[in-house]
Amino acid sequence: MPRQFLKRHLPNAHAIRGRRELRLLGRLLEDPFLLHLNRRSVAGGVAVGLFVAFVPLPIQMPMAAAFAVLFRVNLILSVALVWVSNPVTIPPLFYFTYLVGTWVLGTPVLATGFRPSLAWFWHQLEAIWQPLFLGSFIVGVVTALAGYGAVHLIWRLHILWHLKRRRERRVRRQHDRSRA
Repeated sequence: MPRQFLKRHLPNAHAIRGRRELRLLGRLLEDPFLLHLNRRSVAGGVAVGLFVAFVPLPIQMPMAAAFAVLFRVNLILSVALVWVSNPVTIPPLFYFTYLVGTWVLGTPVLATGFRPSLAWFWHQLEAIWQPLFLGSFIVGVVTALAGYGAVHLIWRLHILWHLKRRRERRVRRQHDRSRA
């Protein structure tokens, strides 16, 4: 089951509640649904994490935790999936979201030379913030919906596969009994 796989690889509830970074959430962490591993909670956690990963702000992890609490979805997955946008992937991801934003707004792509520095980014922010934020929102929504649907599909296919194996075992046992 996907649940068993996730239980093996995710920390337990006691470890999560003991984290000092999450003490800000206080009693909200006592909601058992935040650490549930059912299809709705896992799919929601994936959707929240993927959406927030495309938010071009430096507070992605706290934002993902807050959204997980607000929507009552899996907290661990929502915070972990924020790392889709990490220091290595941020430049190409946000350049792509910028291109999507310019395409939707119908504005030209700025042809200024890119330099990987914060000074260059802050200097160019006035010109690129609208397409960047719009493109980030659009790509975030699309990837969140795709992730949500993919989790539901994979979970459903796994259950069908598991039921098929169970039926095959039952038929084999009946066949073995009839031979004896």
